[in-house]
Amino acid sequence: MGYIVNTKHDTTTYECCSYQREIFNIELLYESYQKSKIGSDWKPQVQRFEMNLLTELTKLHKELKNRTFNFSPPNQFVLNERGKTRVISGDHIRDRVVKRALCDEILMPSIKKYLIHDNGASLKGKGTGFTRRRLEIHLRRFYMKNKSNSGYILLGDYSKFFDNIRHDLLMDMLKKIVHDKYALWLVEKVLDQARIDVSYMSDKEFKNSLNTVFNSLDYAKIDKSLLTGEKFMAKHMNIGDQVAQVAGIFYPHRLDNFIKIVEGEKFYGRYMDDYYVIHESKDRLIELQDKIKQQAFKNGIFINDRKVYICKLSELWRYLKIQYSLTSTGRIIKKVHPKNITRMRRRLKKLAKTMNEKEFRDYYRSWFLNHYKIMSRKQRDNMDELYHSLREVYFSKSKEGLDV
Repeated sequence: MGYIVNTKHDTTTYECCSYQREIFNIELLYESYQKSKIGSDWKPQVQRFEMNLLTELTKLHKELKNRTFNFSPPNQFVLNERGKTRVISGDHIRDRVVKRALCDEILMPSIKKYLIHDNGASLKGKGTGFTRRRLEIHLRRFYMKNKSNSGYILLGDYSKFFDNIRHDLLMDMLKKIVHDKYALWLVEKVLDQARIDVSYMSDKEFKNSLNTVFNSLDYAKIDKSLLTGEKFMAKHMNIGDQVAQVAGIFYPHRLDNFIKIVEGEKFYGRYMDDYYVIHESKDRLIELQDKIKQQAFKNGIFINDRKVYICKLSELWRYLKIQYSLTSTGRIIKKVHPKNITRMRRRLKKLAKTMNEKEFRDYYRSWFLNHYKIMSRKQRDNMDELYHSLREVYFSKSKEGLDV
């Protein structure tokens, strides 16, 4: 009698045997290129890379295997988004291919097992939507446990999170869980490139630089003639760098575990640098915040005291751009922040001048379907009225309602 094979569970795959390809594997580099070009294949540098794809991938393979690969200096620009100004770095396509391979094949599989479930940033199947759903689950469970909405929520924020990721602490964490020598070598090269020239600092300032908050926006205003390359601060990662995004997920994991496991706070969640804790006692949350601040400093993280709030669950409070309130009956009220509506109205007026009708319709429809459940009827009517008036002015078409 022959063996019966369960093809669902008995077959050997990369996932079930924890198989990892080496960074310089040519198939891995090809897959990484296919992912890296998404959304940017219209750019000349990407098209030139693809014209000589086999040559470029072979060159990358040899450089990585022989450890002669070097990252190119990134393109930096200032981005104003949702009222925040950030310094963003954009990598060249060959660098993005290498970082994609590094993150997808080595770093992400290595760090996943150390992350709490309620860490919702930059992970497959997670994101802002996941974090918002988990917040609602925590609110419902709190209500079921306490039979009322008599409780508080602690809302906190890390100060200049990516600017203050310490390279020494990050490497110590990664060396304990990543055993691929090529991967660690590449991470060190990424961190070496992200170091900050602080030659303008006095010896006293430089000595204490790792223990003070660094701000890349203020740094961008410094006279470049003062940056002589004499002193470098091993802190800071570039927003826009995929390795930085992975670091942003993993770097605070000790703090996450401290809150979840050591302090036993089950109603805790975090999305990148924004976190919350729900508890029935305000005094407990005040005590907990002091402990969080101490533990954060030990792990190279600074808490932004101006953005730390303790609010009643029954009042309106905001997390990830949505206003929430828990009623006495257990109902969760959600409202879009009025500033989001104002920002979108201004954006529509500008985009109507540059988009064709289909692009404009699809753009508005995408935004509207994502927000209509948390808008009031008046807000929905006002947005629809603006949309139709802009269509009449710029596209001269008859009004057509949205199928929502």
